[in-house]
Amino acid sequence: MIELLSPAGTLEKLEYAYAYGADAAYIGMQDFSLRTRAGNIGDSDIGAMRELKGDKKLFAAVNSYLHEDDLGLLSDRLEILSAYPFDAFIVSDLGAALVLREHFGDSRALHLSTQSNTLNSAAVRAYRDMGFTRVILGRETPLKDIARIKQAVPDMEIETFVHGAMCMAYSGRCFLSAFMTGRSANQGDCAHTCRWTYRLMEQAENQDRTGGVLALEEESRPGQYFPVYEGDGYTTILSSKDLCMIDHLAQLRDAGVDSIKIEGRMKSLYYVATVTRAYRKALDALEGKTDAQDWKLYRDELFQVSHREFSTGFYFDAEQIANPTEVSYLRDYLLIGTIQEEKEPGVFALSLKNKIETGVPIEYIGPKTLAVADADFSLVDEQGQSIAQANHHQTVFLRTGKPVSKGFIIRKKLK
Repeated sequence: MIELLSPAGTLEKLEYAYAYGADAAYIGMQDFSLRTRAGNIGDSDIGAMRELKGDKKLFAAVNSYLHEDDLGLLSDRLEILSAYPFDAFIVSDLGAALVLREHFGDSRALHLSTQSNTLNSAAVRAYRDMGFTRVILGRETPLKDIARIKQAVPDMEIETFVHGAMCMAYSGRCFLSAFMTGRSANQGDCAHTCRWTYRLMEQAENQDRTGGVLALEEESRPGQYFPVYEGDGYTTILSSKDLCMIDHLAQLRDAGVDSIKIEGRMKSLYYVATVTRAYRKALDALEGKTDAQDWKLYRDELFQVSHREFSTGFYFDAEQIANPTEVSYLRDYLLIGTIQEEKEPGVFALSLKNKIETGVPIEYIGPKTLAVADADFSLVDEQGQSIAQANHHQTVFLRTGKPVSKGFIIRKKLK
């Protein structure tokens, strides 16, 4: 059985990852994760985290590269880390791995981060001998090599990414952000400079060269030039296509993959829930637990969530991923909020992320509910008075006759 591993940048996203079908989730540890701006879960959340986790699995990303002073910071955090209900640590820095192993022994597993660029069986065997129980292969590993690696080192768990953003840099080791903004991607503070829009410029000082030397100018940084040689107009030349392997899970299973991972700790809970649900349905169909055709309806939902053009990454060949995406984002729906406790029959508290308006149709989705449209709902305030609209963080209640319950997500179709 393949494990479905989903991202959880916050406690709320952790709840939705589990509710919508994840077998395991991964979160980042503040100061030691490669997504320091993901709203990582903190010490005050330990009790709630333990309650949410139940019999599911939970992994902690401690995958930034540590400078000398960082080793002391990690050592100072070891006692409090012991209180977290983690099953494993995701580590890229061998120094961090040594510190964690010396403190936890075998009570917490060590998973090797994709940032370590592991692409071959000899490296996998070496990490196994160091005490790692799982390797998250570099995203450049083709499917045929995954099968060979698993055959060569069958006692090592293999985890691979199947969905989400890809980086133009080798296994994500990018220096663009640090160069352009002073924020290091390898220290968890990526500014996502590869997603920005650029215009092709011609450098005047190079006019004596045939055709001139072309350079990229970032839209909000006029006068700063980064040399390139193709395209014209604003372009997403540095932005990779997104990964989507939902149609190829049988091939991943046959290659020996133990865990499939969804990228996106900085994405919305709508993304986490919808993508997790689609892959859960696909895995269940693969294992004969559900109708073989039912999952395809949920698969189609992946195309409604904000994403760039999809590709199969490096699994089959590099041709798809070698070309940058031609558009910034594709998105059909806006997350409105979530259904909370039922105050009275048919009346639910809401947690709003965006504005909701009566008369503007919405849809509900749930862990086992594809989508339910509703154009006839009404809104009431804390005093029970009808209101026409409500905004983010406003206390409001929704009255509906649709079959919804706590944990459902509300979305709105974009024009």
